[in-house]
Amino acid sequence: VQLQACGGGLVQAGGSLRLSCAASGSDFSFAVMAWYRQAPGKQRELVARITSGHSTIYTDSVKGRFTISRDNTENTVYLQMNSLKTEDTAVYYCNAVKYQTAYWGQGTQVTVSS
Repeated sequence: VQLQACGGGLVQAGGSLRLSCAASGSDFSFAVMAWYRQAPGKQRELVARITSGHSTIYTDSVKGRFTISRDNTENTVYLQMNSLKTEDTAVYYCNAVKYQTAYWGQGTQVTVSS
C-alpha cells in the first residue's frame, strides 16, 4: 500500500496550488482520506478530511480557501489551495484510514513567499 503525494512547490502569497495524492496497492474508495501539514517547529495538524461519501471538514484557518475532493475511481484525493498565505508554508501529508489502519504519504513541501 502506497500513498504518493505531489503538487507542492513555491508560490507567492495570494497564489494557488493543487495537491494530489494517489493511493495504490489497495482499494481506498471506502477509506476516510485527509490532508495534514507540519510547519517547522510545530506539530502536525489536520487540514481537511473527506469521507467516502464526500462529507468534508476543514480546520478553521483554511475554511473558504482550501477545498478537498476525491475521485474514488482513481483512488485519488486532492487539495485545492487558493489565496495562500505565508502561514500555510509546511510539509503537507496525505493520510488514509481504512479499517482502522492509517496510511501516510511521503509529504510534499508547500512554501508561500510574501
